[in-house]
Amino acid sequence: MADFANDPRLDVRVKMALAVLNLGKPATFASRDEMVAAAASPENQVAVEQFRAFMAMCNTEEVAPTDAITERHEKIVSQPDGNTINLQIFRPKGNETVACVYYIHGGGMTNLSCYDGNYTAWGKILAAKGVAVVMVDFRNAVAPSSVPEVAPFPAGLNDCLSGLRWVHEHAADLNIDPARVVVAGESGGGNLTLAVGLSLKRSGDLGLVSGFYAFCPYIAGSWPREDLPSSIENNGILLDLHSPNGAMGYGQEAFDRRDPLAWPLFATVDDVKGWPRTVISVNECDPLRDEGVAFYRLLLQAEVPARCRTVMSTMHGTELFPILCPEITHDGARHLADFARGA
Repeated sequence: MADFANDPRLDVRVKMALAVLNLGKPATFASRDEMVAAAASPENQVAVEQFRAFMAMCNTEEVAPTDAITERHEKIVSQPDGNTINLQIFRPKGNETVACVYYIHGGGMTNLSCYDGNYTAWGKILAAKGVAVVMVDFRNAVAPSSVPEVAPFPAGLNDCLSGLRWVHEHAADLNIDPARVVVAGESGGGNLTLAVGLSLKRSGDLGLVSGFYAFCPYIAGSWPREDLPSSIENNGILLDLHSPNGAMGYGQEAFDRRDPLAWPLFATVDDVKGWPRTVISVNECDPLRDEGVAFYRLLLQAEVPARCRTVMSTMHGTELFPILCPEITHDGARHLADFARGA
């Protein structure tokens, strides 16, 4: 377990946040049903509310001003299950047609919501940089997002694909340029970003997107791994991955059959050949750092126009906590917005 307090690599602000959050070692479970029951327990709800209180501190007018943006919300029907999901939409004021970032929130595909304060703030910050932002609140696998249903893989992926198709169907109403729609997300949302790409490749629909941008993607499904050294040296810095919870919560059967739509690190060169431009962004002190780099190298083998950036001195998902290291959040948002515009 990494000793973050004495780690010379970490920004002092990150160390302070880790000390306050004090997440501790997660419990281990025997089944997904046990995980779902534990997530609904009163004891867990207390911990969840404490973490959400921290995230809510990110969503203030000072951190994420709203004077130059508009906000709307939509309920849409997802296929093939016919369930209802929510979209949170931000864009610059005015009627100019702009590029779109279709954003998928993190939480290991099992938890959190795009309506949590830090994600709402992130959407506003992105929109203020001149792009439309559509945030999809898909069905989590363990704890509800803004919809009551929880369901394992492929439910969340299907919801993300359905939301993307809705964006294209309503591009004119949203004043979005359908030729400049990029899919982005962090952590579990980074997994789903890449899984959307793999799914679109299979269905012949890669033309729906002009690029993919994955922050700190959570894509291996099992840790620790000797071939992913960060999963050992950085374990315990915000994330403790050394349990079977990840694959179990999202869908053990999908992991066992090495399904890249569930865990994209199983993808092959043929799975990604022909992808549009893609960015993988990783954090230096993240247990997930090296799986993101490994996926980037797969993209290079497939001759995808890909880039990889490493954000030094940061923990997992630092960009998504705008009160923590604001300059890093804004650098990441600016890079993503420029990417969406085609710069």
